[in-house]
Amino acid sequence: MHQTTILPNGLRLVHQRVHGAAACCGLIINAGSRDEHEEETGIAHFIEHLLFKGTGKRKAYHVLSRMEDVGGELNAYTTKEDTCVHATFTPDHYERAIELFSDIVFHSTFPARELEKEKEVILDEINSVKDTPADLLFDDFEQLLYEGHPIARDILGNADAIRRVDREAITRFVSRNYHPARMVISSVGDIPFEKLLRIVERHFAGYPAGTPTTGRRPPAAYTPRRRDVQKATHQGHCAIGNIAYDYTRDERVPLSLLVNLLGDGGMNSRLNLNIRERHGLAYNVEAVYTPYSDTGYYLLYFGCDKANIERCTDLCLRELQRLREQPLGPLQLKRARARVTGQIIIAAENPEHVMLANGKSFLAFDEIETIDETIARVNAITPDTLARVAREIFDDGQQTTLVYR
Repeated sequence: MHQTTILPNGLRLVHQRVHGAAACCGLIINAGSRDEHEEETGIAHFIEHLLFKGTGKRKAYHVLSRMEDVGGELNAYTTKEDTCVHATFTPDHYERAIELFSDIVFHSTFPARELEKEKEVILDEINSVKDTPADLLFDDFEQLLYEGHPIARDILGNADAIRRVDREAITRFVSRNYHPARMVISSVGDIPFEKLLRIVERHFAGYPAGTPTTGRRPPAAYTPRRRDVQKATHQGHCAIGNIAYDYTRDERVPLSLLVNLLGDGGMNSRLNLNIRERHGLAYNVEAVYTPYSDTGYYLLYFGCDKANIERCTDLCLRELQRLREQPLGPLQLKRARARVTGQIIIAAENPEHVMLANGKSFLAFDEIETIDETIARVNAITPDTLARVAREIFDDGQQTTLVYR
């Protein structure tokens, strides 16, 4: 069972004590690429890299070695709406991890030499995505959906923007966004909550709260689009999707079930059975739902021979039509619920997954939904609710399509 508290400076702490040889802890900051100003494109992700490059008391090597010297791991990631630094270690090294989080988040020096070296690393990362059409398609699809809005920005940024980044721009972004009132520390491991709280207070309580708000504005009205892009690739790639519910909406649960049913990566998903197994038209086909704080989207993706793009597109649209027009029967719904609840239970056995899920939930809602509560929400889904959601989100006239051919 998890325990939570909020420090006087607004920092939130959530801990789930589990008995085991490994602990996971993360610091999640409510700041991502959508919080960049237009001239700061890519800077949130750049800063995530630079957090490892030295502080007032540690050089880059000592930051990297701090957890690895005791067999642990230190990592980080950036999304559209948050940045996370996280570590896995044995429970006797909680203080080492928490102190390191505090040091790199509040005392990174962003050395000029490291900054210039890291630019080349990120430029190489950008180029690697360009060489992977399936990955690039997902980024381009979001840009098509949210054209002109900050959430459309590529998390990695672009080459010109990265080359322009300087230390002054970095410190401005950090001072604007890296505040305890916009942070959550999430932990899963074998340590008493009271002991963990004392460690967190020791290393975080002295920093001022800062502003808890982000100043985000929601996207403008959505207009479906179609875009065809010529690519010098052997295979064609296609994404079909629509704006969907943000993560505050109750409808996100039935939509998640529908998207799971369509193509969660399993061999018996509807899209895989139809497009790959029945017709042999594509090796990779999947469905994805991504909710944000004030918007969201779903998409269907497939990669196939360029000559089969239209046929695969038609098969995808037929599956959407089936869900709009044919409510799930009792046995179908029972199997769909069992599929989702089984995945939830299995994921709950992964301490890193639980740590990140708890942290993001506390960051967004100031509360944690238990596994039993989540499963109850899944089991409460009715065929009528699924049909209503399918008619709204899978509406034939509301789909945006992006094709690489």
